[in-house]
Amino acid sequence: MNRILSSILLFLLFSSAVSSQTLLERPKLVVGLMLDQMRWDYLYRYYDRYSDKGGFKRLLKEGNTCENTLIPYAPSVTACGHSVVYTGSAPAITGITGNAWWDKDQNRTVYCTEDKNVATVGSNSSKGKMSPKNMLVTSISDEIRLATNFKSKVIGIAIKDRGAIFPVGHSANAAYWYDNSVGKWITSTYYMPALPDWVTQFNDQKFPDQYYEKGWSLLFDSTTYIQSTSDNKTYEAKPLGMGFPYDLKQFIGKDYGKLSTTYFGNELTFEFAKAALENESLGQDAVTDLLAVSFDSPDYIGHSFGPNSMEAEDAMLRFDLALGKFLALLDQKIGKNQYTLFLTADHGVAHIPEFMQENRLPAGRVFTIKLMDRLNASLEKIYKIKKIILSDHNYQYHLNLHKLDSAGIAVSEIINWLKKECANEPGIDRLFALTETNTIPLPPTIKKAINLGYHPRRSGEVQLILKPGYIDASGTTGTTHGLWNPYDTHIPLLWFGWGIQKGKTIRETSMSDIAPTLATLLRIQMPSGNIGSAIKEVIK
Repeated sequence: MNRILSSILLFLLFSSAVSSQTLLERPKLVVGLMLDQMRWDYLYRYYDRYSDKGGFKRLLKEGNTCENTLIPYAPSVTACGHSVVYTGSAPAITGITGNAWWDKDQNRTVYCTEDKNVATVGSNSSKGKMSPKNMLVTSISDEIRLATNFKSKVIGIAIKDRGAIFPVGHSANAAYWYDNSVGKWITSTYYMPALPDWVTQFNDQKFPDQYYEKGWSLLFDSTTYIQSTSDNKTYEAKPLGMGFPYDLKQFIGKDYGKLSTTYFGNELTFEFAKAALENESLGQDAVTDLLAVSFDSPDYIGHSFGPNSMEAEDAMLRFDLALGKFLALLDQKIGKNQYTLFLTADHGVAHIPEFMQENRLPAGRVFTIKLMDRLNASLEKIYKIKKIILSDHNYQYHLNLHKLDSAGIAVSEIINWLKKECANEPGIDRLFALTETNTIPLPPTIKKAINLGYHPRRSGEVQLILKPGYIDASGTTGTTHGLWNPYDTHIPLLWFGWGIQKGKTIRETSMSDIAPTLATLLRIQMPSGNIGSAIKEVIK
């Protein structure tokens, strides 16, 4: 009997030894954090105000920061950014050429995640009729699933549907986003027939009402916000009222969309991410899981108040504190150095033009919709055709090719007319046919951005380039993003945790390099449309 027991023990020891030698080392969990609209300079603009117990200083000191990470394509908008970070690709390949585009095959405007073949799960609204079907490539999340024979669990979370859906690709276990008509987290039948109990229980806590009850006051005394302009400038939008402190009680039960334009949108997203981490048991076994979380409130805040506002500064200071707590939770639940985390942004933002002008800096507004309407009216008088320009999505004019062809009018004739008509238009730097991109004199950076953003079935015929500092505007307050300029395309990229080499990477890197870096780190295949390269400096 003793001899049998000894043999069994030896066999178990041998099996354990072989297993430990052959088991491929990977982190228990990959965490991707994206801030929707974070300029790279926010890392250092507020550095002295970030807490020693917060998240940004810890990531900068203990991780690796890629200081010159740029978005290589245009337009620099949310859908493109979220798809490119996780695919290592570009809109020219993913097909995600904007938050929306004029689709030549369907002859209509298409929203990036729309899917009429699925239904909302979690509310009675139509806001869940979404899926990743319009993205033409795999994501790193799909590749993790493929590499583990679909044993890895992959979950995406964001207030915006596009921020939750594109990062986790086509094969995700779940993607959740915020239904601002009811103040609840929802999903679609693409992922599941009904919400898990834990999501329903989370929604039942009515966090938005709790946040509205608190209202938004500054974290510190207003005199300490020396990196910002004074509160309530005339060129800031007023979505919440007239300035700090914001009384939000008026929105309870009436307008749950306002939550996104406060720092509470970030708080709600962190709370939901924590609940997912706990209830889905992410990172609790030997198979690597992935949690993709996007924080959309910085975008709503930035668009309304601008990057030089007290609202933007206060939201970043509060995000820093919440990030520190989230890292501590990951340490506790997953274990220090047992997870790999990266933090980046989908785009930056331009300063409000009137703020720039106030300080004698070049900037302005181009009212592109009004311009398009005016051009269409003039074209109709000349050619007797209504609405020759179908849309101005993504700084491009989409022409009515069917009507022009039927009338025997050459597209080049219309484009030449547009060039002459817009030659002296304030704020427009260049207007040219997209077919001319590689033949006309253009700086290499702009030429590359236009090429990487061009998809033949989803892009227009005419490209508009605005002067630096000028924005595409529909009103006289707030600001936006979307062009090739550094304020829109220079983004933070921080790496932290398992497999990451501590340090600082100074050379220019690309948003498209994030996915192949993860693929190299995890020793899995790159996504199917990948054009980026692994950032070797960040890998231990």
